[in-house]
Amino acid sequence: MNAQIVLLLAQDGLTNGAIYALLALSILLVFTVTRVLFIPQGEFAAYSALTMAAIQAGKPAALVWLLMAFAICEALADLWVMYRRGARVRVSALWLCKLAYPFALAALFHVLPLAALPMAVQALLTLALVVPMGPQIYRLFYQPIATATPLVLLIVSIALHLALQGLGLLAFGADGGRTTPFVDATLSLGNTLRINGQAACVVLMSALLIVALYLFFGRTMYGKALRAVAYNRVGARLMGISPTFAGKITFFFAALVGAVSGLLIAPITTLYFDSGFLLGLKGFVGAIIGGLVSYPAAAAGSVLVGLIESFSSFYASAYKGVIVFTLIIPVLLWRSLKSRHVEEEEDEA
Repeated sequence: MNAQIVLLLAQDGLTNGAIYALLALSILLVFTVTRVLFIPQGEFAAYSALTMAAIQAGKPAALVWLLMAFAICEALADLWVMYRRGARVRVSALWLCKLAYPFALAALFHVLPLAALPMAVQALLTLALVVPMGPQIYRLFYQPIATATPLVLLIVSIALHLALQGLGLLAFGADGGRTTPFVDATLSLGNTLRINGQAACVVLMSALLIVALYLFFGRTMYGKALRAVAYNRVGARLMGISPTFAGKITFFFAALVGAVSGLLIAPITTLYFDSGFLLGLKGFVGAIIGGLVSYPAAAAGSVLVGLIESFSSFYASAYKGVIVFTLIIPVLLWRSLKSRHVEEEEDEA
């Protein structure tokens, strides 16, 4: 191995690590605010990449039907809650907008010349389709059981992952999708290193998104409210912060980050309906390395995962997945030895 190969592998590792870092931050954000270990996080990336590929092929995205179904179920769930509480059923403007949104988006997809649109517009249409699924998923599957134990929430996440993966197969088929690069250029630094434009775009956009999230949580009122919920749910509720609102906006950000990750990685590699699981799992490994408590540690752990995966593919390509996922074992052992074990109190009858 010479210096040029090392630099190429490091570039590939940093590119993949930037994507894993975004997914790790999303998983950590959802877990700290809602106590949900959100396994389907990678599905947003796969849905986004395949939707963008369908738009560039001039095909209406079949995923809009799933958005419609979620919107109808969400509206019916809201009506059912009003009925159960004995309150007067009121149809607000916001309720009508949420219900009409996917139908308007479906009409837009069928009217516009999708393949001829600029890439920026195609990306915005993709985000407009995928991101609203985040709050919808929280409302339908997690809000009714928000007070359940973490084990129950984990079981729901596993079931939801399997369901979304099957729906992805139904919507996109078994064929993979790959999109046109946002930046089709190569920067040469001497005779040693050639930097791929799309890879540089991935790292730059990931860094900008991480900084934007940092500023949101550190400088804005809504960000501070989410931090309060993550720190003390009961205290935040006593201060007037709605856990339901916190859950919905958290899943909104999770879907946004996942969708952007899919748009960034789609020009580099072909993604399939089930590719999101491995992406999310590697992001989860990075979050575990960070202890599921520290955002900088989760980002650094994800970059480490990307670098180890890249160099493993050179030395032992057949075992790179095993090597990456084996990282979690020593980390868990080390944290188990460091932490204090407290016996769970039995529930009183």
